[in-house]
Amino acid sequence: MEVIANIVKVVNGFLWDFALLFLLCGTGIYFTVRLRFVQVRKFKQGMKAVFGNIKLRGDKANEDGMSSFQSLATAVAAQVGTGNIAGAATAIASGGPGAILWMWVSAFFGMATIYSEATLAQQFKTRVDGEITGGPVYYIKAKFKGKFGKFLAGFFSVAIILALGFMGNMVQSNSIGDAFYIAFGINPLIVGICVAAIAAFIFIGGAKRIASVTEKIVPIMAVLYVLGSLAVLAVNWRNIGNAFAQIFVLAFNPQAMAGGVIGATVQKAVRLGVARGLFSNEAGMGSTPHAHAMAKVKHPCEQGVVAMIGVFIDTFIVLTMTALVIISTGALSTGATGAALAQNAFNSVFGSAGNIFIAICMLFFAFSTIVGWYFFGEVNVKYLFGKKAVKFYSLLVIVFVILGSMMKVSLVWDMSDMFNALMVIPNLIGVLALSGVVVKLNKRYESGNLEPLELEDKK
Repeated sequence: MEVIANIVKVVNGFLWDFALLFLLCGTGIYFTVRLRFVQVRKFKQGMKAVFGNIKLRGDKANEDGMSSFQSLATAVAAQVGTGNIAGAATAIASGGPGAILWMWVSAFFGMATIYSEATLAQQFKTRVDGEITGGPVYYIKAKFKGKFGKFLAGFFSVAIILALGFMGNMVQSNSIGDAFYIAFGINPLIVGICVAAIAAFIFIGGAKRIASVTEKIVPIMAVLYVLGSLAVLAVNWRNIGNAFAQIFVLAFNPQAMAGGVIGATVQKAVRLGVARGLFSNEAGMGSTPHAHAMAKVKHPCEQGVVAMIGVFIDTFIVLTMTALVIISTGALSTGATGAALAQNAFNSVFGSAGNIFIAICMLFFAFSTIVGWYFFGEVNVKYLFGKKAVKFYSLLVIVFVILGSMMKVSLVWDMSDMFNALMVIPNLIGVLALSGVVVKLNKRYESGNLEPLELEDKK
């Protein structure tokens, strides 16, 4: 087991600390230039499309898909997870407050990437067994015919099922179990069984129930966390300016100000900021296109615009709240890391109630991620094995959720990271190969032409 753990750490070190930083950021910069800073030009349109259509009880999803907001809610449910609390805290603890600036930079370029992913997911969505479906496997196979396309699509499907459906959901339930044990002293196994039971009820309802749940839980959990964070910031309002100063100054000179992390370097701040930011908002990973493919919109780029706001909410709002709370409260000096660092920050204002607040937020964040990641895995299970395999997949996910709640999952988390990284590669190969299609669709959309691309234009 130790040998496997070492191999996984070496692979993760190469992928997340080197290869993917250049691949993901490079892709984001490439699409930002080719699409003429679409994340800036279309930002107002995206905000209006999302916040002008929030409904806690929207139209029911059906075999033809779901509403644009429901698709976004499903995507954000997966994006906003424990990484927005524990991930941000770890990056700050290890790379210093300056890591947050690099999270923002990666998210800015990631908005162009996710615009492209969502647009392609819409363009190449299809109907299987009477239901609309889509995602990377479909646009990969549309571009690459024959054995190479089948291999890339199959590799992606296996990676995402393992990374998110199984191992990823284990660590999410583990986060809930730990948080509730610290806050209330409840046995993590009991928490895991309760979470699994609720999840099973949602899974049985399929995409229709998933859409109904996410459109309600996502706005509530985001507002709850932001309000709690604003309460902490209101108490420490004098330190907010200094918090921003630390973020910007320490991004380029980690030891320039008091509160800098000993041993932090610019390289470490960049590496941790970019890696944690990309892992949190999932831009380029190929996960959220499964949700965006389901949206009922008039033109593929309409959902691309909406998808960008998902990255904005995840990184520039939720993750930034965590960062400002930690830095402004001075919790960094406690020497804690991960979720414990965030708890220390909230405890400084709420007292022991801070543990309860984090436990509730962890429940919302992690549970919504379980639902979103299950759905992404389900699409790929159907692609590989057909609809009949979904029940077996659902049962396995439930078992993994229960097991994860009571296990020490450091190796499982590392393996989840590895498969997350591996699924990026086939996805971005497909996205970059179809960049011409994205550009054509974007030009048509901006000119008001809502006609679908002809077959010869999809190359």
